[in-house]
Amino acid sequence: EGIKSPSKDKGIEIGDIILSINSIDVNNALDVSNALINGDEKILIVKRGRENLIFNVKPEKDVSGIYKLGVFIRDNINGIGTITYIKGNKFASLGHPVIDDTGEIMDVLSGTLFNCNITGCVKGERGKPGELRAVFLKTKNLGTIESNTDCGVYGTVDLDQFDKSKLIKVEKGEAKVGNAFIYSTVFGSEPKEYSISIIKVDESNETKNFVIKITDKDLLEITSGIVQGMSGSPIIQNGKIVGAVTHVFINDPTRGFGISIENMLR
Repeated sequence: EGIKSPSKDKGIEIGDIILSINSIDVNNALDVSNALINGDEKILIVKRGRENLIFNVKPEKDVSGIYKLGVFIRDNINGIGTITYIKGNKFASLGHPVIDDTGEIMDVLSGTLFNCNITGCVKGERGKPGELRAVFLKTKNLGTIESNTDCGVYGTVDLDQFDKSKLIKVEKGEAKVGNAFIYSTVFGSEPKEYSISIIKVDESNETKNFVIKITDKDLLEITSGIVQGMSGSPIIQNGKIVGAVTHVFINDPTRGFGISIENMLR
């Protein structure tokens, strides 16, 4: 009978989180499908920002006769990022949050940490950020993701699965203008050391605490600078960890922002 959009017509928007249908919690797409076994009107509790909203939505049949709300449901997300540090059995990564389609920090119920093998790189260029390409090695679960915050993604590593023998033990430090280096993996699965320069420090900012410039010729040849997937790469200066790479400048891929280690630890 033509195109119908039950949820859109009732005011449900992109980025909304469906918490329950008829007072039954839903956590994934299958839960939603199971709640739509008939065409009766459903009471949806939806989270939008900091508010919980109530919608009465009557599902409609699609061409195959299955009742639908008329929404595309995303119940998981995956991506490549770099672990900044491990303290005890806790890890911190990325140095920035994972955001949703509306630009807001994505609520994370839980997640899984896997190793990956970097297979290639799309170089960054002016006006277009580059990215690392990788294959996830899902042969073993290295840990769990527990929170997604302004300062990065945090969780717990499984010390029986994660090999800590190759990690370098360092103290925390405070960034200063001058030479430094990062540890990052841009091919394979082994991180390497690359030279950078810290050109500006601003400890007053919540997350963008310094500006860095990639100076390493090998890294510039491979990536043209900072690319997606390098977020979280630890920044080392004078033998101490001072922060992590977080963002690239769109108009200059050799430059980007870093977050201080103090903010990540906090």
